[in-house]
Amino acid sequence: MIPFRFKKSPCFIFLTFALISLILGCSPAQNDVKKEPTISRMSAESTKGYNKVIEGKTLQFPQDHLAHGDFRIEWWYLTANLTTTTGEDIGVQWTQFRIALSPPTSFQASAKNSWATNQLYMAHAAVTTKNEHLIAEKWSRAQPQLAGVEPQPLRVHLQNWQWLSRSEDLFPATLKVATEQFSYQLQLDSKQPLQLQGKQGYSSKSANKSVASYYYSQPFITVTGQITRHGISEQVIGKAWLDREWSSQFLNKTQQGWDWFSLRLDDDSTLMMFRLRGATDNDHFYSSRRMFANGSGRNINSKDNPGDISMQPIQWQQTALGKHPIAWRLRINSEAIDITTQALNPNSDMLVSSSYWEGPITIQGSHKGQGYMELTGYH
Repeated sequence: MIPFRFKKSPCFIFLTFALISLILGCSPAQNDVKKEPTISRMSAESTKGYNKVIEGKTLQFPQDHLAHGDFRIEWWYLTANLTTTTGEDIGVQWTQFRIALSPPTSFQASAKNSWATNQLYMAHAAVTTKNEHLIAEKWSRAQPQLAGVEPQPLRVHLQNWQWLSRSEDLFPATLKVATEQFSYQLQLDSKQPLQLQGKQGYSSKSANKSVASYYYSQPFITVTGQITRHGISEQVIGKAWLDREWSSQFLNKTQQGWDWFSLRLDDDSTLMMFRLRGATDNDHFYSSRRMFANGSGRNINSKDNPGDISMQPIQWQQTALGKHPIAWRLRINSEAIDITTQALNPNSDMLVSSSYWEGPITIQGSHKGQGYMELTGYH
């Protein structure tokens, strides 16, 4: 589903899509799923001409809810663990990406032509149950009628998919997605402080800080709403997690991809964990943050606390994208956390133009709970 609405010839549309495909490192054919996910590839490419992430910068709200066009890539990313009125567990994902096709210094916007842009938007949506994983994708250039981010009220949209707040702040908000196979309309609210990941929002992605992002989260979101699958609508309730992240480079050239977890534990705390995979086990970079509803939290990373974090796959499964670890043992010694995770649906491949694995998980061990897992860079 590539809904470009260019008022140009079919030849122009094809050439434009071919150019975008080259930039993103993918081909128009979406069945070539054995290739390395393009999000990982793109995240390790050159940052020349783009802004860099600087340690010590203070994030500003509500301004930083908006787009940062001088950085290469960013996303607004929501996952939700929900329950239907019949007791069925169901996961929901929505992500809107912004991708700069050229550095800001090489593009000059035209006041007379709102269609001229170097910014591209891509959105992914999914609904996942034990037996089904429904996905959809949209693309568009940045243009007020098609896709973008607006401040008052805060609106993140790509055509008829949109996050719409009541004010310039994130919450309360409504998230609407509609596709041929599924749709959802969710009411989202949170009164808890935002969580700044890493060092006050500066999230290092390597031990030598050669790559980093600006990163904040809201892991305490209440959800009510409606999900429709195959023409049948059901009411849902549950909890959601929002991540906001932007950078011009998320990986260095030696890193293969990432394993990322958002975990909601039964003691009312939440836990973010990720591993950036290097060439060998000794080259992996780990980072985590334990978070509480009052806004407090504790950071743990492999540079400051060697050996404190352990992320060990314990079950693998061949999927359409390749062999993926669908169950893990996760440990943080300093937090007395020793848990195992299991995918609700092991076949949760996001078979889109920038493919990856994404789905809800359950938690057992020292803590119980639910969460989400994202895996990139596997073959």
